[in-house]
Amino acid sequence: MTIAHWLIPALWLVFLAYWAIAAVGVKRNVEATAWWKYTALRLAIAAPIVVALSVPAVRRTLRLVQAHAGPSALMGTIGTILVGLGVGLAIFARVHLGRNWGTPMSRKENPELITGGPYAYVRHPIYSGIILAMLGTAVGLSIIWVLPLIVFVPYAIYSARREEEYMCQQFGETYRAYMRRTKMLVPFLL
Repeated sequence: MTIAHWLIPALWLVFLAYWAIAAVGVKRNVEATAWWKYTALRLAIAAPIVVALSVPAVRRTLRLVQAHAGPSALMGTIGTILVGLGVGLAIFARVHLGRNWGTPMSRKENPELITGGPYAYVRHPIYSGIILAMLGTAVGLSIIWVLPLIVFVPYAIYSARREEEYMCQQFGETYRAYMRRTKMLVPFLL
């Protein structure tokens, strides 16, 4: 077992702990969203992963790829760095949002348009950070972590687009101009 097997889960625990603590004191939502909608969405994300892992051919293929790649200190180091950068980006973006942060696709009282810090480079740096951390987890720990990544990326794009619809309604041309000068998830590319 490499140090990456300890550091990567520790970085994710830091992320989760910060997320839970920082959720206290955010602005209230304008409209209540039923808790079951968020639960159903998360189950819809988890279900394909569980189904894929229950197929013997998928498990064999993943084990074969993992055996070929094999654990290495270099891959563990690269993965740990990617997870650290991803978690750091997500937390930095969350700090920059301050009290304006909310669950995906929620509307806040007295919203403010945040375009500084990491938001000057991408419109959704929290999603970018999580995707980068998930990629790092797959590189540093196990190829099996590609499955949640494959499911999460479309969810992040869907959520980002929905959030942008809300932002265009709330901030109009100001937000549309912001969209024209920044990329959604990857600076200069996407």
